[in-house]
This record gives sequence, C-alpha cells and structure tokens, in this order.
Amino acid sequence: MSLWYKIGAIMKKSLLHSLTAQILLGLVAGIFLGWLRPDWGVAIKPVADIFLRMIKMIIAPLIFSTLVIGIAGAGDFRKVGRIGLKAMIYFEVATTIALVIGLVTVNVFKPGESISKPAQSSIQAAPGASTTAPSITPAQHSGKEFIVNIFPTSVVDAMARGDILQLVIFSLFFGMGLAALGEKGKPLVSVLNALAETMFKFTNLVMRFAPFGVLAAIAATIGSKGLGVLKGYASLVACFYGALVFFVFGVLFLVCVIIRVPFLRLFKAIREPFTIAFTTASSEAALPTAMESMEQFGCPRDIVGFVLPTGYSFNLDGATLYLSLASIFVAQVFGVPLDIKTQLAMMLTLMLTSKGVAGVPRASLVILAGTVSTFNLPMEGVALLLGIDQILDMGRTATNVTGNCVATAVVARWEGVLDDEKMASNSTN
Repeated sequence: MSLWYKIGAIMKKSLLHSLTAQILLGLVAGIFLGWLRPDWGVAIKPVADIFLRMIKMIIAPLIFSTLVIGIAGAGDFRKVGRIGLKAMIYFEVATTIALVIGLVTVNVFKPGESISKPAQSSIQAAPGASTTAPSITPAQHSGKEFIVNIFPTSVVDAMARGDILQLVIFSLFFGMGLAALGEKGKPLVSVLNALAETMFKFTNLVMRFAPFGVLAAIAATIGSKGLGVLKGYASLVACFYGALVFFVFGVLFLVCVIIRVPFLRLFKAIREPFTIAFTTASSEAALPTAMESMEQFGCPRDIVGFVLPTGYSFNLDGATLYLSLASIFVAQVFGVPLDIKTQLAMMLTLMLTSKGVAGVPRASLVILAGTVSTFNLPMEGVALLLGIDQILDMGRTATNVTGNCVATAVVARWEGVLDDEKMASNSTN
C-alpha cells in the first residue's frame, strides 16, 4: 500500500512540476474536447490567441537584449563575422539536404497519385478548406530586393511587425556601436543584461499558461476541421512525417555525432520548445524557451542570441522540406509531368525564396503559392493543402525549432565554446 502511494506521489509530483507533461496533458485534453464538443473547441480559440500574443511580446526585447550584450560584451567584431559566416555555411548545407530529402521522398512514394485528379475548374478541397485558390500574394523578391528589405527603416516598425531578420540587423549594428564606446557603454550593457534576465523570467511566467494555450489551439483545430481531415490525405501526411523523422533522427543525429553532442541529451534539453512548436505550429512561440534551453545546455549567450534568431530566417529545415515535397505533390495531383531539370530549377527557386520566411503559422503557404505560380502549376493545388495544413505545419514547425537548436550547438562547438561540463550536469536534471 505504501509503495503504491509513493509511486503515485512521485508521478503526481512529476506531472505537477514538469511543464512538458502539462503541455502533453493539454494536448490530449484538447484533442478530446475538440472531438467530443467541437463547438466548445472553437469557442475557446481566443485562449490560444492570447497565449501566442503573450509569447510574441517577449520576442523583440529578448532578441535585442541578448544579441546586443553578446556583441558589446565580446567587443570583437571579427568574432561576430566569424560566427555569422559559420552559421550561414551550416544553414545552407542543412536546408539543401532538407530540400533534397523532400524531393526524393515525393518522387519515390508519389503521394499525389493517391488522390483522384480533380478538374481545375471545380476542385474538391479537403474538409474545412476553401474550394477556390487562396488569395495569397506570392513572395517574389529579387536578390537585390531581399538584401534591401533586411535593413529596417525603423526598428520600432520591425518590432511591431515581428520581422526577426530586420531586428537582428539592427541589433548587430547597435551592439557594434555600443562596443565601440568602450567604458562609456558599460552602464548600458549592464542595463541590457538586466533586461535579458528579466525577459527570461518573463518567459517562465508566460510558460505557466502554455498548457491552456495548447489545449485551446488543438481543440479549436479539431473542432473546426474534425478528425476526419486526414482521410484521403493519409499518404501525404505519412510521407511528410516520415521524411521529417528521417531528417531529425538521421541527418540531425549524424550532425550531433560529428560535433560530439549526445543527440538524445540535446533533444531532452529542448523538449519544451519542441512541444510548444508542435502544438501551436508557431516557431515564434517556442523561441524564448529554446533560447533559454540552449543556454542551459551549455551554449554561450552570444552564440544563442545570434544563431537562433538568424536561423528563423535562414534555417527553416522543416519548412524547406515541406516546400519541395508539396510543390511536386501539386504537380502529381493534377497529372503535370515535371522532368528532372524542372524539378531542380524548382529546388533552386525554393532555396532562395524560402529565406526570410516568418516563423509564424501558414508562412510556408505564401512561398508555395509563389513557386506554384512561377512554374505554371494549378494554384488550386494550394487550396488542396489548406484543409490539412495545420497538421503539416505542426511537424514542420517542430523540425524548424529542432534544426535551429542543433545549429546553435554546431556553431558553439565549431567556435570551441560549448560547455561540456554544463551539458553533462544539465542532463542529470
């Protein structure tokens, strides 16, 4: 009797104190609520919106403060450039591999052929989706426009719009200016350091609301679209998630082996941001906890403050894998033959246009619409994917976050500053 009481007490304590367990309970509860009472599930969606807004108000001051103190504290401009170059090299290699995996998967398993070919004039969309092409403006930017657009005209405007890349650029220049002040800038560095610590505490407070936000988000999705949303799309979902699993436990695992980081230990450290990303389908929602988790894992703050936010624009592994798979999927559904040259041209286009995709739900649909339009594929194919995009977005967002956390560890190891002792001690907690 006493033994079972102790086991129950331990489990109860674990559930009460583990945010991951609480979030998972919220996930399960949300599925059942949306399934059994769809009207209730849809009605509580504002709770999820409030949670996401609370997260988003943390991001700008957190990125600004951590990145600036990392640069100003180091006072070494060459170090910043070196870190940036190493991060960009890794980002390009990782996203290229993700694109190739998506391309190979869709060509081998051909999930589009399992769906009956609809007439372009009267497409039969997925349950809950519009039967017309979505009114999305393709994000077609030339290389020059992209370069110009990463420089903000106003940092306040960049913060208000949640443009992470513009915020990173401003923070880089602000940090270099502050570092050039030398001793005169030390008081402001101290203030920003206090701001960063405050934002991490702020994050901990907001995360207490996470289980309720997750419950509401999942309940609203299931309540509005139903569990039957996967019917007829099982092949696509299976192919996509199979490709994601291969990328995470194949490619990212191999990367961790190469840089001498225990993958399961790293995955354990980021389990909370991973769960947040998966359940909310928002990379931004997971950013504050991901930054805190990677710092606790043993990555220096200046590395975390630079690599993670930059990766949100240049290293969206899950999104790029999805884009390559989804583009060919649309062609397969409508029976449009694409030779290897055309497919490689599509991959090159995606490699460029996927940079700068905002880490928010549905951003990948904008890039997909642009690619479909560029290669004269039926725009109705994007509408086909809308009905199950929430299911797909959950997986690609969680992969984005995982890939960026691995990228942070890679750059930290490459710089020789990954704290192995801290990493080892953190794994026992």
